[in-house]
Amino acid sequence: MKKNIWRTNGMQSLIASMICIILGLLIGYIVLLFINPSGAFTAILTIVKNFMTYGRANIRLKYFGSTLVKTAPLLMCALSILFSYKVGLFNIGCSGQFTAGACAALYAALKWGWGWLPCLLLAIIAGSVAGAIVGVLKSYCNVNEVISGIMLNWIILYGTNTILTAVKETASPYTMQMNSYGKKALLPSLGLGKLFSNNQYVTIAIPLSIIIAVLVMIVLDKTRFGYELRATGLNKNAAKYCGMKEKRNMILSLVISGALAGMGAAFFYLTGYEQWECTKASVPAMGFNGIAATFLGGLNPIGTIFASFFIQHITLGGAYVDKTMYCSQISDLIAAIIIYLCGFVLFLKLTMNKLIDKAEEKKGGKN
Repeated sequence: MKKNIWRTNGMQSLIASMICIILGLLIGYIVLLFINPSGAFTAILTIVKNFMTYGRANIRLKYFGSTLVKTAPLLMCALSILFSYKVGLFNIGCSGQFTAGACAALYAALKWGWGWLPCLLLAIIAGSVAGAIVGVLKSYCNVNEVISGIMLNWIILYGTNTILTAVKETASPYTMQMNSYGKKALLPSLGLGKLFSNNQYVTIAIPLSIIIAVLVMIVLDKTRFGYELRATGLNKNAAKYCGMKEKRNMILSLVISGALAGMGAAFFYLTGYEQWECTKASVPAMGFNGIAATFLGGLNPIGTIFASFFIQHITLGGAYVDKTMYCSQISDLIAAIIIYLCGFVLFLKLTMNKLIDKAEEKKGGKN
């Protein structure tokens, strides 16, 4: 019997995600109407258009490249959360693992003068160690990964602020500029920057993050290791009964999750796009936005690519809103609403299945 296309997980995930996006934009538009109705439509349109607000094609292309630069680390954080979620774990410590990777990459680049490859590898190791701590506590001490992850986020943040003070600028709280003091650690462009109107921040991080998303999909869906991870997530007691090492699987999944988050930090800070602020009072939002990208992407590695781009697209679109009417954070509010609505994805899928059942039952009755 041919399977109903509307019952496929991919189709339902796509529809649920589109509903979340449309509802998020609609609610955001209503908020804009309450603040200042005269410019509400223009503002919401500006947020959606982002770099398309520019008239010249070369400028649009340049800022499109900047959106992709911020998409790459967000995609890595989304993959980090997705990987652990497949094992039944919620990696809320992704932001801390991202921070650990940033700390390692920037310190090695600015203090020791390392090249980009060893800095990238060190960031991966730092993130994986942060993930391993949560995994070990979960497996051997039965400490909830959400609690230990949140606590570790703050420990890593303040530790990073302290460590990177050694490489910060004298007159500001920011680390030294990579373009001046860490040139050897800048990720290579391989000519990609020229494709985006000579945008110097466009590097191999963008294609690498997409390749890694494909690899994550292959590992989870096509390998024995991925099968064991998913089996552990579905029922760790059954997995143990079948001879699988469920504790090892949980630790490994969080190690890999941490490595992906740490890599994401290197993909961002080794472009020189931003400097680290050594007085940060909160962990980077990348890790938390990664949760939205994961669920908006239907818990699918390929879906997270498009979801990550969309979230960064509307977030950066807020910079072009008329500041005399609205603050630029209005786009963050809309993104937050979409993130909140992502929690209803499973409910939407359940509702769709009920509607399909009723439609099929009605069709069967007529026959």
